[in-house]
Amino acid sequence: MTADAADHSAPPVPPALPGAGTGPGEASVAAASGEPAAPAAEEASASEPVAPAGVETVARYASSTELVEAVAERLLERLETLRADPEKVVQLCLTGGRTATRVYTALTERLDASTLDTQRLELWWSDERFVATEDPDRHAGHVLAILAGKLSMRSDLTHPMPAADGLADSAAAAASYGKELGETGFDICLLGMGPDGHVASVFPDHPSFEAAGHPVIGVTDSPFPPSERISLTVPTLNRSAEVWFLVTGDEKADAVRRSVAGDPTVPAGVVRGSVHTWWFLDRPAASALPYHSCSF
Repeated sequence: MTADAADHSAPPVPPALPGAGTGPGEASVAAASGEPAAPAAEEASASEPVAPAGVETVARYASSTELVEAVAERLLERLETLRADPEKVVQLCLTGGRTATRVYTALTERLDASTLDTQRLELWWSDERFVATEDPDRHAGHVLAILAGKLSMRSDLTHPMPAADGLADSAAAAASYGKELGETGFDICLLGMGPDGHVASVFPDHPSFEAAGHPVIGVTDSPFPPSERISLTVPTLNRSAEVWFLVTGDEKADAVRRSVAGDPTVPAGVVRGSVHTWWFLDRPAASALPYHSCSF
């Protein structure tokens, strides 16, 4: 949700989802003590990706540690709220990276005191490095090692992406994962973001950003090593009710600025939740946002 660049009055703020209000150190992108939102990017042409409409909120934290603790707490609350429906299996899409790994650790530390029924939690991955199962570069190995100690995970509800020792190439692995995923939409999709604005393994100025006709793709020339990967595409990520961006570090500040403004030339600028998009940022990552005058 953005204000027009020429009109510095903030638009009305839609109500937040249950359990998804702003807390200490946080501010809505639409209105933080009366602040206007970031200026909107120029209108996208018909050929450019268009993000779904929904509430957007920027949550700023003084440090990455505060961000990790707050996101873990909020994630547990949201999962508990979602599973209040006794018939519902909650669909959660996971991401890799240092910040997300810390969030998963903090989440497991809270599980003993929670009422979360992990038997009704279905886990997916947004992308994966196409390497051998035991390769330390694989996201799933790290994540599952953290979660398995506290979550009673069902094998039929846990969907790591295929490894290189299981299928011929990343294209075959992507096709296999696409069939497994089907038309699944995520209740919550966690995403990191690179300094170039990439999300999952969808990169700007790259064929992965143009693969709108495929739910899952194999990437053979990633700008970041390893070169071969598997990734959900932008349209698949946009089947999420809520998208949570977890971004830390000043090297990502300009990409954050462009993405929050909806820049259609970067993947993070067009990936949005249909209901709510959260930008969880530490102070360095938020430093290039316009009208940045929050107190931490």
